[in-house]
Amino acid sequence: MASGAAAETLTARVRKAMHRARIGVRKAMVDYFRGDGSDWVALAALLISVPAITGGTVWHPDWIAPAALVLPIVAGGLLLRPASLLALYGTAAVALIVEAAVLGPYEQGPDRITPGTVLVVAAVGLFGLLIAQFRSRVGVPWRRGGTMLFDLRERIRVQSALPQLPPGWHREMSLRPAGGQSFSGDFVVASRTHGGHILEVVLTDVSGKGMDAASRALLLSGAFGGLLGSLPPHGFLPAANGYLLRQDWSEGFATAIHLVLDLESGDYELFSAGHPPALQLSAGSGRWEEKAAEGPLLGIMDGAHFDPIKGTLRPGDVLMLFTDGLVEASDRDIAEGIDRLTGEADRYVTAGFAGAAWHLIEAVAKDVHDDRALLLICRD
Repeated sequence: MASGAAAETLTARVRKAMHRARIGVRKAMVDYFRGDGSDWVALAALLISVPAITGGTVWHPDWIAPAALVLPIVAGGLLLRPASLLALYGTAAVALIVEAAVLGPYEQGPDRITPGTVLVVAAVGLFGLLIAQFRSRVGVPWRRGGTMLFDLRERIRVQSALPQLPPGWHREMSLRPAGGQSFSGDFVVASRTHGGHILEVVLTDVSGKGMDAASRALLLSGAFGGLLGSLPPHGFLPAANGYLLRQDWSEGFATAIHLVLDLESGDYELFSAGHPPALQLSAGSGRWEEKAAEGPLLGIMDGAHFDPIKGTLRPGDVLMLFTDGLVEASDRDIAEGIDRLTGEADRYVTAGFAGAAWHLIEAVAKDVHDDRALLLICRD
């Protein structure tokens, strides 16, 4: 019994030790790929790979060429900090010297260390060091950079989500960044205020497009989301204009359209800051009517005044908000683009506008190299 208990105790201890080791390795790897841990694991692996490659080159240079040393150098440029990278480079330099000594002078035949091989390895090492120094200066390891960009994209997407509407209302929205990128200079912020009876939506188009405008769009979407609902409707665009002016960006203007919709009566107000007009489909006449409010661009002049226009969405009516990337192009003016957009939208009048936002962008501005956004508010 005593020997069995001792064996069981020993087995339990071994299992606990293995479990702790497994948890420790998993935590170290998670920290490493998040960019929070040390790079000693990667450094050790790369330092081991250098003599392994050197041995293979000496053993069979036809299959493992001397230039294969660039492989750990490239990996080191992506994985290591600058100080660790220098240690790897020193090991690679020693490996080149060993290979040259064992294989002999390059004049004696092929598969030897030539000046070109040394130059290639040195050039790759220089580029790797520059990349590592840039990452170190920015303070975001490459392992964390992709995660951070993904997080930023998801935050913009969450902030652009429209709230659920009560029965009798339907909304559709589609955002298409320029060039098929994941980031856009167009964004939407929306909120239901006054006990949920009022829907406020702001569609904004930041100057620039794609990645160039994404950072400013993220900053503005957070600021606009905080302002929306915290101020009376007539105070939103003046406050947003003042915010942009305080940023003092070299390319800091933006256009925006602000919809304030009463979900009980269907009455609405539209405020515009240099934005393309909204379009309203009247169920009675079957025609689209432009709703153009007056107001200057955001971030251009202090003390700007924004005059609203008023309207009503009756049962069957549709209100369409969009950015200029959908209707403007180098070979046509905005009036022609609006005509084309309404012509395509007429196809959905009978069947309904469910899923229409994405299809309208595909039909009207699929290959346009600009950010495009389209929002539809329908009263059933």
